[in-house]
Amino acid sequence: METVKDYFGSLVFDDRVMKATLSDQVYASLKKTIDQGTELDISVAHGVAMAMREWALSKGATHFTHWFQPLTGITAEKHDSFITPSPDGGVIMDFSGKELIKGEPDASSFPSGGLRATFEARGYTAWDPTSYAFIKGRTLCIPTAFCSYGGHALDKKTPLLRSMEALNKQALRILRLFGNDTVKRVTSSVGPEQEYFLITKEMYERRPDLRFTGRTLFGAKPPKGQEMDDHYFGVIKPRVAAYMEELNDELWKLGILAKTEHNEVAPAQHELAPIHTTTNIATDHNQLTMEIMQKVAAKHGLVCLLHEKPFAGVNGSGKHNNWSIATDSGQNLLSPGATPYENAQFLLFLCAVIKAVDDYQDLLRISVATAGNDHRLGANEAPPAVVSLFLGDELSAVLEAIENDTPYEGTKKTQMKLGADVLPKFNRDTTDRNRTSPFAFTGNKFEFRMLGSSNSIACANIMLNTAVAESLKIYADRLEGAEDFETALHEMIRKTIKDHKRIIFNGNGYEENWIREATEKRGLLNYRTTADAVPHILDKKNVDMLTSHGVFTEAEIRSRYEITLENYCKTIIIEANTMVDMAKTQIAPAVSAYASELARTSAAKKALDSALPCGYETDLVRKLSALTDRIYDGAVAVENSLLSLAAAEDIGGEAALIRDKVLAGMGELRVACDEAETLTAKRYWPYPSYGDLLFSVQ
Repeated sequence: METVKDYFGSLVFDDRVMKATLSDQVYASLKKTIDQGTELDISVAHGVAMAMREWALSKGATHFTHWFQPLTGITAEKHDSFITPSPDGGVIMDFSGKELIKGEPDASSFPSGGLRATFEARGYTAWDPTSYAFIKGRTLCIPTAFCSYGGHALDKKTPLLRSMEALNKQALRILRLFGNDTVKRVTSSVGPEQEYFLITKEMYERRPDLRFTGRTLFGAKPPKGQEMDDHYFGVIKPRVAAYMEELNDELWKLGILAKTEHNEVAPAQHELAPIHTTTNIATDHNQLTMEIMQKVAAKHGLVCLLHEKPFAGVNGSGKHNNWSIATDSGQNLLSPGATPYENAQFLLFLCAVIKAVDDYQDLLRISVATAGNDHRLGANEAPPAVVSLFLGDELSAVLEAIENDTPYEGTKKTQMKLGADVLPKFNRDTTDRNRTSPFAFTGNKFEFRMLGSSNSIACANIMLNTAVAESLKIYADRLEGAEDFETALHEMIRKTIKDHKRIIFNGNGYEENWIREATEKRGLLNYRTTADAVPHILDKKNVDMLTSHGVFTEAEIRSRYEITLENYCKTIIIEANTMVDMAKTQIAPAVSAYASELARTSAAKKALDSALPCGYETDLVRKLSALTDRIYDGAVAVENSLLSLAAAEDIGGEAALIRDKVLAGMGELRVACDEAETLTAKRYWPYPSYGDLLFSVQ
């Protein structure tokens, strides 16, 4: 019987395959590029292409594609077959080094945010050798970067790789100051936990809002939701278990390190968590994971919902980005060491993160800004929109001792005794976890909890890598010129703690008192919506920092501003139009029809006997008639608010109008429709209810 070990990575052109199929010289050159980030030797491309082609053909592949991540939030691919005509009228299967390293997809239909005109169609894809090629279906997929004819990055991979290089460059400077001359590379690693919902395809097809927008725009609260906490870590239902089993198999074949699966808090909600890997590869793997989740769900008669808030009144879905940095020798730079020097190094890297999160809290908020995530942040299920950093009691006490120049006494280990001899005794962790914190230290990594479930993790890690690189650069600039390294180091750590301790908060991030304290006393930012946050990417301090490390050009930054707000506006406009259509053509007629039936029933009762009471019918007809008018008026108000968008002078103005007018009207329309659902007979209501959707998978 074939085991997971036998087929894990079987569809990946990974190190095992390269070692077996490439010449020693080609393998050594390519490996140096992958491991050390050195420039790719073009002469090796043809040898790699030949080996890749033969391997792909042996797996049944007929086509190849440059697989890339444009600024749409999803992946893109254009398939070309391996066939080349032969003189005898047949074909040969060919794939050259030139085809491996460069492609030319039409770039005119991808978002560019003004980086090029619509008629300027040429774009280039360039092979990323640090991420393994893989086979999907019958196609060899080659991970690539995507740029315009003018060289501007039109994707998420290019700036991510640039940010990783910026972090590597500055981290190496710090390690050299600590006498480490052997490390050749420092990389960030990520383990993104992916939350999602599963509903039946039958129910999904009957909900236009789910089909068009990925979330329910209407829906009254069901009698039971997540109040009993009985779904979290509960027994996985057989149909879901079968889905998870096939999903794991498909992910493992692609070398994706799917590790943990369980039921999440809300009914029909689940989570998949992978083992950490290099940030670039983790980003590629997460994009693949989301795609495969949806494909496997379809095979099981299910639909996988990745929207951040598909159902009102129950928890939405996030994606916890567990981030760390390590050397090529395997040393985690966010782990305390065994010697004073190692601990000083740890504290410096820790302080670099603290400084980065405080200095660039706006960029971290911007990196997770979407219309969908705006519904989730601060909803007592996810971190608030205010960025803060959790360290825990012990580490906070260490930093406080350093700031005040007082000795740190240490925390005594507490042994957990559970009252039964058969149960093991173990030491309690010195710090609890904080699920309300946007950015929490969890031992040897930071968990950035603000990402939405449908987000690419690239954006958050671009900002995080670069902000930390900036902190390290400031430290290295000062320490390299210091007369006394240890004195300068101590003073810099102490100054960082004093200057940036406002960002550290170990309490309950859900409390209103915290939001007031954060904004009024500490001066932290609270950008509640995408429209509030995104314009600040153009602030001078942010543009200067991102361009100084070569992660973005100024034009590329402006393009991200334009594209992010365009996506925000388009998303909500589609939602608003869908609401109007559903309300006018289905909900209002259904409510009116039920009211008419009740009126007929009342009239019939009075015709039989004028003394018969008709209070139920009369009262309900009155309520439903009033609601029908509210629904119609609400739909018209939403339509008018959409028409008002024409007055906006630019995309920033349009986003502000949507935030202030369109969303408010949508909220009022929803209230009326949801109230009508609670009063309308089920046989008249045109859509599956929340109870149907959340509890239909068995």
